[in-house]
Amino acid sequence: MILRLLNWQGIAGLVASIGLIGLVLAQHVAAIHWHRESDRFEKLYADEQLAFARTTTAYREAVEQARADDKANATRVAGEQQTINQRTSDDYEKRLADARSTADRLRAQLAAAPAHPGTGGAAPVPGLSAAAVGPPQAAGEDGLSDALIATEQAIQLDELIKWVRRQAGVNPNGGPGAADSVVAPGSAPHPR
Repeated sequence: MILRLLNWQGIAGLVASIGLIGLVLAQHVAAIHWHRESDRFEKLYADEQLAFARTTTAYREAVEQARADDKANATRVAGEQQTINQRTSDDYEKRLADARSTADRLRAQLAAAPAHPGTGGAAPVPGLSAAAVGPPQAAGEDGLSDALIATEQAIQLDELIKWVRRQAGVNPNGGPGAADSVVAPGSAPHPR
């Protein structure tokens, strides 16, 4: 009976059926494969999106931290500079007060000293007017005033130099340790 079915039409139908079953199985295997690939690509995509979100968040946090650090650094630098300004001003005022005090003391000593220490109360030299006796004290007074002005200017320049060096010692890029970058007068900078 099977031989009856196995004529050329039966064999062709059987071959076609087996071929169709093979195609359906191949299609099913391909569908399983592409479904797995789709799942894998979907997972890769999700992982990539998560990594991107984490990176974006990390960059935003880093930017905010950098801003906070910059603000803190600017506050620190401003504080250090204000301290330097105040210290320099205080030192300058103290040194000026000391110089003026010394000048006042010297003026008092000059005023108390006799006009002509060698004369000892003798009569003035004949032929000189009374006005000629007075100028040595006035000249000493003027010389002392000139010396005081020169001293004040020297103190001002000295304090300005100190201020510049101190300001140069402030590290604007963060943290202490700027003293390493300050070059002492007369020395070569340290190569880095």
